[in-house]
Amino acid sequence: MPKQICAMILLAFALAARPAIAQELRIATVERPPFAMKGDGGEVTGFSIDLWKALAADMGMNSQIEMAPSFPEMLRRVESGEVDGAVANISITLDREKRMDFSQPIFASGLQIMIPEAGGGPSPILQALLSREILIALLLALALLFGGGMLMWVFERKQQEYFRKPAGKALFPAFWWALNLVVNGGFEERVPQSRPGRIFAVLLVISSLFIVSLFVAKITATITVDAIQSNVSSLSDLYGKRVATISESTASAFLDTRNIRYRGYESLDPMIADFEAGRLDAVVFDAPILAYYANTRGRGKARMAGAVFRPENYGIALPQGSRLAEQINRSLLNLRENGTHEEIYRKWFGSTGE
Repeated sequence: MPKQICAMILLAFALAARPAIAQELRIATVERPPFAMKGDGGEVTGFSIDLWKALAADMGMNSQIEMAPSFPEMLRRVESGEVDGAVANISITLDREKRMDFSQPIFASGLQIMIPEAGGGPSPILQALLSREILIALLLALALLFGGGMLMWVFERKQQEYFRKPAGKALFPAFWWALNLVVNGGFEERVPQSRPGRIFAVLLVISSLFIVSLFVAKITATITVDAIQSNVSSLSDLYGKRVATISESTASAFLDTRNIRYRGYESLDPMIADFEAGRLDAVVFDAPILAYYANTRGRGKARMAGAVFRPENYGIALPQGSRLAEQINRSLLNLRENGTHEEIYRKWFGSTGE
Protein backbone atom coordinates (compact mmCIF):
# COMPACT_ATOMS: atom_id res chain seq x y z
CA MET A 1 0.00 0.00 0.00
CA PRO A 2 2.71 2.51 0.83
CA LYS A 3 4.35 1.64 -2.49
CA GLN A 4 1.14 2.44 -4.36
CA ILE A 5 0.82 5.78 -2.59
CA CYS A 6 4.40 6.65 -3.41
CA ALA A 7 3.85 5.71 -7.05
CA MET A 8 0.78 7.95 -7.26
CA ILE A 9 2.68 10.84 -5.69
CA LEU A 10 5.55 10.39 -8.12
CA LEU A 11 3.10 10.27 -11.07
CA ALA A 12 1.46 13.48 -9.88
CA PHE A 13 4.83 15.21 -9.66
CA ALA A 14 5.75 13.94 -13.14
CA LEU A 15 2.53 15.26 -14.64
CA ALA A 16 2.98 18.60 -12.92
CA ALA A 17 6.55 18.82 -14.18
CA ARG A 18 5.53 18.28 -17.82
CA PRO A 19 5.53 21.47 -19.91
CA ALA A 20 2.07 22.89 -20.48
CA ILE A 21 0.68 22.29 -23.94
CA ALA A 22 -0.08 25.61 -25.59
CA GLN A 23 -3.80 26.15 -26.07
CA GLU A 24 -5.01 26.81 -29.63
CA LEU A 25 -7.45 29.70 -29.87
CA ARG A 26 -10.05 30.24 -32.59
CA ILE A 27 -9.93 33.84 -33.82
CA ALA A 28 -12.41 35.20 -36.36
CA THR A 29 -11.77 38.01 -38.83
CA VAL A 30 -13.27 39.45 -42.01
CA GLU A 31 -11.88 40.82 -45.28
CA ARG A 32 -11.04 44.45 -44.49
CA PRO A 33 -7.79 45.68 -46.10
CA PRO A 34 -5.38 46.68 -44.67
CA PHE A 35 -6.53 45.24 -41.32
CA ALA A 36 -7.32 41.73 -42.54
CA MET A 37 -7.10 40.27 -46.03
CA LYS A 38 -6.09 37.18 -47.92
CA GLY A 39 -2.70 37.30 -49.58
CA ASP A 40 -1.72 35.76 -52.91
CA GLY A 41 -1.00 32.42 -51.24
CA GLY A 42 -4.32 32.38 -49.38
CA GLU A 43 -2.72 33.29 -46.06
CA VAL A 44 -4.58 35.90 -44.01
CA THR A 45 -2.51 39.00 -43.36
CA GLY A 46 -2.96 42.65 -42.38
CA PHE A 47 -2.35 45.01 -39.48
CA SER A 48 -4.82 43.32 -37.11
CA ILE A 49 -3.58 39.86 -38.05
CA ASP A 50 0.08 40.75 -37.50
CA LEU A 51 -0.78 42.38 -34.18
CA TRP A 52 -2.77 39.37 -33.03
CA LYS A 53 0.05 36.96 -33.95
CA ALA A 54 2.46 39.09 -31.92
CA LEU A 55 0.03 39.05 -28.98
CA ALA A 56 -0.46 35.28 -29.21
CA ALA A 57 3.31 34.74 -29.26
CA ASP A 58 3.71 37.03 -26.24
CA MET A 59 1.02 35.06 -24.37
CA GLY A 60 2.53 31.72 -25.39
CA MET A 61 -0.60 30.54 -27.18
CA ASN A 62 -1.32 29.09 -30.58
CA SER A 63 -4.23 30.36 -32.65
CA GLN A 64 -6.19 29.59 -35.79
CA ILE A 65 -7.50 32.47 -37.91
CA GLU A 66 -10.98 31.93 -39.39
CA MET A 67 -12.32 34.21 -42.14
CA ALA A 68 -16.00 35.06 -41.63
CA PRO A 69 -18.21 35.83 -44.67
CA SER A 70 -19.38 39.18 -43.27
CA PHE A 71 -18.76 41.61 -40.43
CA PRO A 72 -22.08 40.90 -38.64
CA GLU A 73 -21.41 37.17 -38.85
CA MET A 74 -17.96 37.65 -37.30
CA LEU A 75 -19.47 39.53 -34.36
CA ARG A 76 -22.22 36.92 -34.01
CA ARG A 77 -19.61 34.19 -33.62
CA VAL A 78 -17.93 36.18 -30.87
CA GLU A 79 -21.20 36.90 -29.09
CA SER A 80 -22.27 33.24 -29.21
CA GLY A 81 -18.89 32.01 -28.01
CA GLU A 82 -18.20 30.00 -31.17
CA VAL A 83 -14.77 31.65 -31.33
CA ASP A 84 -12.40 32.90 -28.67
CA GLY A 85 -12.17 36.36 -30.19
CA ALA A 86 -12.14 38.47 -33.33
CA VAL A 87 -9.71 40.97 -34.85
CA ALA A 88 -10.29 43.42 -37.70
CA ASN A 89 -11.46 47.04 -37.76
CA ILE A 90 -13.85 46.42 -34.84
CA SER A 91 -14.98 49.70 -33.29
CA ILE A 92 -15.54 49.73 -29.55
CA THR A 93 -19.11 50.97 -29.03
CA LEU A 94 -21.53 51.02 -26.11
CA ASP A 95 -23.97 48.75 -27.92
CA ARG A 96 -21.29 46.15 -28.60
CA GLU A 97 -19.96 46.41 -25.04
CA LYS A 98 -23.37 45.23 -23.85
CA ARG A 99 -23.04 42.05 -25.88
CA MET A 100 -19.31 41.24 -25.72
CA ASP A 101 -16.03 42.26 -24.11
CA PHE A 102 -13.18 44.25 -25.67
CA SER A 103 -9.48 44.56 -25.17
CA GLN A 104 -7.81 47.89 -24.69
CA PRO A 105 -7.80 49.97 -27.93
CA ILE A 106 -5.40 48.74 -30.60
CA PHE A 107 -5.99 51.48 -33.22
CA ALA A 108 -7.34 55.06 -33.23
CA SER A 109 -9.67 55.62 -36.18
CA GLY A 110 -12.75 57.52 -37.35
CA LEU A 111 -15.13 57.89 -40.29
CA GLN A 112 -14.53 59.70 -43.56
CA ILE A 113 -16.15 60.31 -46.94
CA MET A 114 -14.79 58.91 -50.20
CA ILE A 115 -15.93 60.30 -53.56
CA PRO A 116 -15.02 59.62 -57.22
CA GLU A 117 -11.85 61.29 -58.41
CA ALA A 118 -12.58 64.43 -60.41
CA GLY A 119 -11.52 64.51 -64.05
CA GLY A 120 -12.38 60.92 -64.79
CA GLY A 121 -15.57 61.74 -66.71
CA PRO A 122 -16.87 64.28 -69.21
CA SER A 123 -16.34 67.98 -68.49
CA PRO A 124 -19.25 69.95 -66.99
CA ILE A 125 -19.68 71.84 -70.29
CA LEU A 126 -19.86 68.61 -72.30
CA GLN A 127 -22.24 67.10 -69.74
CA ALA A 128 -24.43 70.20 -70.02
CA LEU A 129 -24.47 70.07 -73.82
CA LEU A 130 -25.35 66.37 -73.72
CA SER A 131 -28.15 66.83 -71.19
CA ARG A 132 -31.71 66.07 -72.25
CA GLU A 133 -32.89 69.65 -71.70
CA ILE A 134 -30.15 71.18 -73.86
CA LEU A 135 -30.61 68.62 -76.64
CA ILE A 136 -34.34 69.40 -76.73
CA ALA A 137 -33.57 73.14 -76.83
CA LEU A 138 -31.14 72.61 -79.72
CA LEU A 139 -33.70 70.61 -81.69
CA LEU A 140 -36.32 73.31 -81.12
CA ALA A 141 -33.88 76.02 -82.24
CA LEU A 142 -33.06 74.09 -85.43
CA ALA A 143 -36.76 73.59 -86.10
CA LEU A 144 -37.44 77.30 -85.64
CA LEU A 145 -34.58 78.26 -87.96
CA PHE A 146 -35.73 75.87 -90.66
CA GLY A 147 -39.33 77.01 -90.20
CA GLY A 148 -38.39 80.71 -90.20
CA GLY A 149 -36.19 80.31 -93.24
CA MET A 150 -38.92 78.55 -95.22
CA LEU A 151 -41.45 81.19 -94.17
CA MET A 152 -39.10 83.85 -95.53
CA TRP A 153 -38.81 81.76 -98.72
CA VAL A 154 -42.60 82.03 -99.06
CA PHE A 155 -42.39 85.82 -98.70
CA GLU A 156 -39.30 86.41 -100.88
CA ARG A 157 -39.23 83.71 -103.56
CA LYS A 158 -40.72 86.10 -106.12
CA GLN A 159 -38.70 89.11 -104.92
CA GLN A 160 -35.04 88.04 -105.09
CA GLU A 161 -32.88 85.48 -106.84
CA TYR A 162 -31.54 83.90 -103.62
CA PHE A 163 -34.97 82.48 -102.73
CA ARG A 164 -36.12 81.77 -106.29
CA LYS A 165 -35.79 77.96 -105.98
CA PRO A 166 -38.13 75.00 -105.56
CA ALA A 167 -38.98 74.19 -101.90
CA GLY A 168 -36.69 71.15 -101.79
CA LYS A 169 -33.65 73.06 -103.06
CA ALA A 170 -34.44 76.15 -100.99
CA LEU A 171 -34.50 74.29 -97.69
CA PHE A 172 -30.82 74.75 -96.77
CA PRO A 173 -30.34 78.27 -98.29
CA ALA A 174 -33.41 79.42 -96.35
CA PHE A 175 -32.07 77.85 -93.12
CA TRP A 176 -28.66 79.45 -93.74
CA TRP A 177 -30.28 82.85 -94.25
CA ALA A 178 -32.24 82.53 -90.97
CA LEU A 179 -29.13 81.38 -89.09
CA ASN A 180 -27.10 84.36 -90.31
CA LEU A 181 -29.96 86.70 -89.51
CA VAL A 182 -30.04 85.46 -85.90
CA VAL A 183 -26.26 85.29 -85.40
CA ASN A 184 -24.98 88.20 -87.54
CA GLY A 185 -28.07 90.33 -88.09
CA GLY A 186 -28.56 88.99 -91.61
CA PHE A 187 -26.97 89.39 -95.06
CA GLU A 188 -26.91 92.96 -96.29
CA GLU A 189 -27.23 91.72 -99.88
CA ARG A 190 -30.13 89.53 -98.85
CA VAL A 191 -32.31 92.28 -97.32
CA PRO A 192 -35.97 91.23 -97.54
CA GLN A 193 -37.80 93.00 -100.39
CA SER A 194 -41.40 92.23 -99.54
CA ARG A 195 -43.26 94.00 -96.76
CA PRO A 196 -44.20 90.71 -94.95
CA GLY A 197 -40.59 89.56 -95.29
CA ARG A 198 -39.22 92.75 -93.74
CA ILE A 199 -41.69 92.63 -90.84
CA PHE A 200 -40.92 88.96 -90.23
CA ALA A 201 -37.13 89.59 -90.39
CA VAL A 202 -37.37 92.32 -87.75
CA LEU A 203 -39.46 90.09 -85.47
CA LEU A 204 -37.02 87.22 -85.98
CA VAL A 205 -33.99 89.38 -85.04
CA ILE A 206 -35.69 90.78 -81.92
CA SER A 207 -36.96 87.39 -80.77
CA SER A 208 -33.54 85.84 -81.43
CA LEU A 209 -32.02 88.11 -78.78
CA PHE A 210 -34.28 86.55 -76.16
CA ILE A 211 -33.83 83.02 -77.51
CA VAL A 212 -30.02 83.22 -77.46
CA SER A 213 -30.06 84.76 -73.97
CA LEU A 214 -32.32 81.99 -72.65
CA PHE A 215 -30.18 79.34 -74.33
CA VAL A 216 -26.94 80.67 -72.79
CA ALA A 217 -28.66 81.01 -69.40
CA LYS A 218 -29.84 77.39 -69.63
CA ILE A 219 -26.34 76.09 -70.32
CA THR A 220 -24.88 78.21 -67.50
CA ALA A 221 -27.54 77.03 -65.05
CA THR A 222 -27.03 73.38 -66.02
CA ILE A 223 -23.26 73.64 -65.54
CA THR A 224 -23.69 75.40 -62.19
CA VAL A 225 -26.21 72.87 -60.88
CA ASP A 226 -24.05 69.99 -62.07
CA ALA A 227 -21.02 71.42 -60.26
CA ILE A 228 -23.00 71.93 -57.06
CA GLN A 229 -24.57 68.47 -57.14
CA SER A 230 -21.31 66.68 -57.91
CA ASN A 231 -19.32 68.44 -55.19
CA VAL A 232 -19.13 66.63 -51.85
CA SER A 233 -16.85 68.07 -49.19
CA SER A 234 -18.78 67.54 -45.94
CA LEU A 235 -21.63 65.60 -44.39
CA SER A 236 -24.15 68.30 -45.29
CA ASP A 237 -23.42 67.64 -48.98
CA LEU A 238 -24.55 64.01 -48.73
CA TYR A 239 -28.28 64.74 -48.61
CA GLY A 240 -29.86 63.71 -51.89
CA LYS A 241 -26.75 61.86 -53.05
CA ARG A 242 -26.29 58.14 -53.73
CA VAL A 243 -24.50 57.26 -50.50
CA ALA A 244 -23.31 53.80 -49.42
CA THR A 245 -21.78 52.13 -46.39
CA ILE A 246 -21.57 48.71 -44.74
CA SER A 247 -24.72 47.48 -43.01
CA GLU A 248 -24.68 47.27 -39.19
CA SER A 249 -21.46 49.29 -39.03
CA THR A 250 -20.75 52.35 -36.91
CA ALA A 251 -20.93 54.36 -40.15
CA SER A 252 -24.48 53.14 -40.86
CA ALA A 253 -25.52 53.97 -37.29
CA PHE A 254 -24.05 57.46 -37.64
CA LEU A 255 -25.81 58.09 -40.97
CA ASP A 256 -29.08 57.00 -39.35
CA THR A 257 -28.68 59.63 -36.64
CA ARG A 258 -28.14 62.31 -39.32
CA ASN A 259 -31.13 61.09 -41.40
CA ILE A 260 -28.89 60.60 -44.43
CA ARG A 261 -30.31 57.97 -46.76
CA TYR A 262 -27.83 55.30 -47.84
CA ARG A 263 -27.52 51.89 -49.40
CA GLY A 264 -26.18 49.23 -47.07
CA TYR A 265 -23.83 46.47 -48.24
CA GLU A 266 -22.97 43.21 -46.51
CA SER A 267 -19.32 43.39 -47.48
CA LEU A 268 -16.74 45.76 -48.91
CA ASP A 269 -16.17 44.27 -52.37
CA PRO A 270 -19.72 44.73 -53.79
CA MET A 271 -19.79 48.30 -52.48
CA ILE A 272 -16.44 49.12 -54.11
CA ALA A 273 -17.59 47.49 -57.35
CA ASP A 274 -20.67 49.74 -57.51
CA PHE A 275 -18.53 52.76 -56.61
CA GLU A 276 -16.11 52.03 -59.45
CA ALA A 277 -19.03 51.50 -61.83
CA GLY A 278 -20.28 55.03 -61.10
CA ARG A 279 -23.46 53.90 -59.32
CA LEU A 280 -22.52 55.73 -56.09
CA ASP A 281 -21.76 59.39 -55.40
CA ALA A 282 -20.08 58.84 -52.02
CA VAL A 283 -19.03 56.14 -49.57
CA VAL A 284 -18.95 56.74 -45.81
CA PHE A 285 -16.89 54.27 -43.83
CA ASP A 286 -13.78 53.77 -41.70
CA ALA A 287 -11.16 56.32 -42.75
CA PRO A 288 -8.10 54.01 -42.85
CA ILE A 289 -9.88 51.40 -44.97
CA LEU A 290 -11.14 53.91 -47.51
CA ALA A 291 -7.77 55.69 -47.59
CA TYR A 292 -5.98 52.37 -48.17
CA TYR A 293 -8.25 51.62 -51.15
CA ALA A 294 -7.92 55.16 -52.56
CA ASN A 295 -4.11 54.95 -52.39
CA THR A 296 -3.83 51.43 -53.85
CA ARG A 297 -6.20 49.94 -56.41
CA GLY A 298 -8.47 52.97 -56.26
CA ARG A 299 -5.75 55.39 -57.33
CA GLY A 300 -7.15 57.71 -60.00
CA LYS A 301 -10.69 56.50 -59.26
CA ALA A 302 -11.31 57.77 -55.75
CA ARG A 303 -10.25 60.47 -53.33
CA MET A 304 -10.97 61.33 -49.71
CA ALA A 305 -13.25 64.30 -49.01
CA GLY A 306 -13.24 66.41 -45.87
CA ALA A 307 -11.67 65.60 -42.53
CA VAL A 308 -12.03 62.50 -40.38
CA PHE A 309 -15.09 62.76 -38.14
CA ARG A 310 -16.62 60.74 -35.28
CA PRO A 311 -13.35 59.47 -33.75
CA GLU A 312 -13.46 55.85 -32.59
CA ASN A 313 -11.12 53.13 -31.35
CA TYR A 314 -10.69 49.58 -32.62
CA GLY A 315 -10.31 46.73 -30.18
CA ILE A 316 -10.16 42.93 -30.04
CA ALA A 317 -13.67 41.55 -29.53
CA LEU A 318 -14.08 38.78 -26.96
CA PRO A 319 -17.05 36.79 -25.60
CA GLN A 320 -18.48 38.18 -22.38
CA GLY A 321 -16.50 37.13 -19.33
CA SER A 322 -13.57 35.93 -21.46
CA ARG A 323 -10.58 34.81 -19.41
CA LEU A 324 -8.32 36.12 -22.20
CA ALA A 325 -9.11 39.80 -21.63
CA GLU A 326 -6.56 40.40 -18.89
CA GLN A 327 -3.84 38.39 -20.65
CA ILE A 328 -4.41 40.23 -23.93
CA ASN A 329 -4.29 43.63 -22.24
CA ARG A 330 -1.04 42.81 -20.44
CA SER A 331 0.55 41.57 -23.67
CA LEU A 332 -0.76 44.62 -25.53
CA LEU A 333 0.92 46.90 -22.98
CA ASN A 334 4.11 44.89 -23.38
CA LEU A 335 4.01 45.24 -27.20
CA ARG A 336 3.51 48.99 -26.88
CA GLU A 337 6.43 49.33 -24.47
CA ASN A 338 8.87 47.20 -26.44
CA GLY A 339 8.00 48.92 -29.76
CA THR A 340 6.38 45.94 -31.50
CA HIS A 341 3.02 47.68 -31.87
CA GLU A 342 4.67 50.73 -33.47
CA GLU A 343 6.72 48.51 -35.78
CA ILE A 344 3.59 46.74 -37.05
CA TYR A 345 1.82 50.08 -37.48
CA ARG A 346 4.70 51.46 -39.55
CA LYS A 347 4.68 48.34 -41.72
CA TRP A 348 1.08 48.93 -42.81
CA PHE A 349 0.60 52.69 -42.54
CA GLY A 350 4.09 54.13 -42.96
CA SER A 351 4.13 56.26 -39.80
CA THR A 352 3.35 55.88 -36.15
CA GLY A 353 -0.20 56.43 -35.01
CA GLU A 354 0.79 57.05 -31.40
